[in-house]
Amino acid sequence: MPDSIKNIKAKNKLGLIFFPAFDWAISPTHPEREERLLYTRDQVFEEGLMDIDGIKEFNPGIAEEKDVQKVHICVPEVKKVTTPSHLISAGGAIKAAGLVLNKEVDKAFAIVRPPGHHAFRVVHGARGFCNINNEAIMVEAIRSKYPDLKIAFVDTDAHHADGTQEIFYHDPHVLHISLHQNGRTLFPGSGFTNEVGGPGAYARTLNIPLPPYTTDEGLHYVLDNLVLPVLEDFKPDLIINAAGQDNHYSDPLTNMKISARGYAELNARLNPDIAILQGGYSIESALPYINVGLILAMAGLDYSNVREPDFDSRNLTQDPVITDNIKNTVAVLREIWENRNNQAPVPDTGEFTIKNNFYEREKHIFYDTDGINELQRERVKACPDCPGYIIIDSRAEKGFRNTRIKAISIPLKACKNCHEEAHLKFEEAKKEAGNKYDYLYLQDVKGEEFVTYPSP
Repeated sequence: MPDSIKNIKAKNKLGLIFFPAFDWAISPTHPEREERLLYTRDQVFEEGLMDIDGIKEFNPGIAEEKDVQKVHICVPEVKKVTTPSHLISAGGAIKAAGLVLNKEVDKAFAIVRPPGHHAFRVVHGARGFCNINNEAIMVEAIRSKYPDLKIAFVDTDAHHADGTQEIFYHDPHVLHISLHQNGRTLFPGSGFTNEVGGPGAYARTLNIPLPPYTTDEGLHYVLDNLVLPVLEDFKPDLIINAAGQDNHYSDPLTNMKISARGYAELNARLNPDIAILQGGYSIESALPYINVGLILAMAGLDYSNVREPDFDSRNLTQDPVITDNIKNTVAVLREIWENRNNQAPVPDTGEFTIKNNFYEREKHIFYDTDGINELQRERVKACPDCPGYIIIDSRAEKGFRNTRIKAISIPLKACKNCHEEAHLKFEEAKKEAGNKYDYLYLQDVKGEEFVTYPSP
């Protein structure tokens, strides 16, 4: 054990959940491969972090099929789009939340893979290296026990967290903030400032698209001038850092310039209850150092000596043009947030149309990992008493194969009228089964009832 670690006690009791998934990969040469967290685990033990009083490792759990069904409509069924590794990754996130909520630890960090924040509600396959959304599954699992929790996500992955955004887009009880490289320059091509949440959850989604080559300076400016003030206003019961690490200056898939120490400082000031690893593909040069920094920061310990072997501050100076761009973006979002209560009862963002008491929009979704194109029509019931139930009509194309599904999704906070009406809609939809749709789905989160018709 290094001398600097001996006899140290963590200020915050920290639970670590490791699941490196050493037996799972998209392919042997893919960025999301078996050894992605090998060097991180080695570094954590080499630095003696597991010997610090107050830092303890816990085994992940395994998410059950019902845990997945509370979030996803898996086509044709859960077991066709998941592997045991996906269920353990989600189970690791659930374990992290349980440790915190049961007060076994002060904070928890789930260092797990595969990642999940690009997985939407409907899942026809893998996109952005994600099959199912581990952090969203975690939230719905804990809300089954604590239904009134106000939850805030702060996603620091370089790629826009489009899946988590989409899943909670109509939920006023979940605040989703994503800091990411501008979608005009990086997959998935979304996450702009005009994406601010559904009609019943206005300003519960905030996107901060950052210019390529943003440094620690820009990241921390956003934190101080937007993220922390918004969190102070929202007053969440639980703050989750979706700790993507591909903003690092050495990451092979992105164009950002964040350092390991910059990540640690952000985490220390953000002070999340839970962190869940998402992306990050510089597996030797970045991830070991970022994760050590995050562990020290979450434990309330000194991270000032965390430094990559090739770190040179002269290469991480931010261009003033980038600084001005970030300041302008923050100003736009501050105005949206500060005027959130001054909008019409149903803010018109131009994203939805209203027809027959439903808000409607179409989405074109590309599954880059599996080569699937999906056209989705989403209809949300306009209800003054709850977020409203959702009707989804989805057609997915892969090669010459087309799959057509219809789903009725009922949120946890649905009112009695919406709950009953949604069930009637599902029964009506059965009349179209076979002729128009391959499968129908009822996703009743409120009643914990999940039906696939016909059974696959």
